Amino acid sequence: MNGRAAGTTGRIHSWDLSTGVDGPGTRFVLFTSGCPLRCLYCANPDTWHMRDGREATVDEVMAGIGGYRDFVTAAGGGVTLTGGEPLLQPAFTAAVLRRCKEAGLHTALDTSGFLGARATDGLLADTDLVLLDIKSFDVAAHRALTGGSLTPTVNFATRLDRLGVRTWVRYVLVPGWTDAPEAVDGLARFVAGLGSVERVDVLPFHRLGAPKYEALGLPLPLRDTPGPDPELVERVLEQFRKRGVAAF
Repeated sequence: MNGRAAGTTGRIHSWDLSTGVDGPGTRFVLFTSGCPLRCLYCANPDTWHMRDGREATVDEVMAGIGGYRDFVTAAGGGVTLTGGEPLLQPAFTAAVLRRCKEAGLHTALDTSGFLGARATDGLLADTDLVLLDIKSFDVAAHRALTGGSLTPTVNFATRLDRLGVRTWVRYVLVPGWTDAPEAVDGLARFVAGLGSVERVDVLPFHRLGAPKYEALGLPLPLRDTPGPDPELVERVLEQFRKRGVAAF
């Protein structure tokens, strides 16, 4: 890593340790700042704006990771970059991933794929696992839910498959928004055709981020939307499984 790359700076929100939700094992999770989408169910509105993050160098990030390296390695984990949207800062994200790979750490990138075109092949070569958040497979519902187009995400998923990048798809199940049987089946058919996708994680919608909206003085968009009941979750899981997709 040359000196210029080592000194690359980015805007970060925070970092934390997690188990089971941000990739395999125990993970050091770096939350970057800034996101181009405004998902109605977003649990982290405090990461939307880059200006609200703090500047950090790649060296500083790696020093933070270094303090937990032995622990996350022993726990079968690694480092996950999330946000916000890490690909809003592609040079910084690429530099962190490269340093993690040089350090022998497992790397994961959590992204909506909306900015997938910004990810170079080199960045993806340093990514052991992509956690691809597909918000909806209905074009109109996706735009209403996120404010952005579905097409870039579909294109990115296809590219990951072409490059053979290991991928886990994450699908937030929101009653009245992402539970339409035809949309779920469309996604299941699409994912079943991608050899790089190992699994789909169906994540029940929740309102745990509500206090953040209140603290920021923002209305909670889906305040009156309930979480999915167990029967709905099972129906969606079965739609994926019937297409031969491992779903959890």
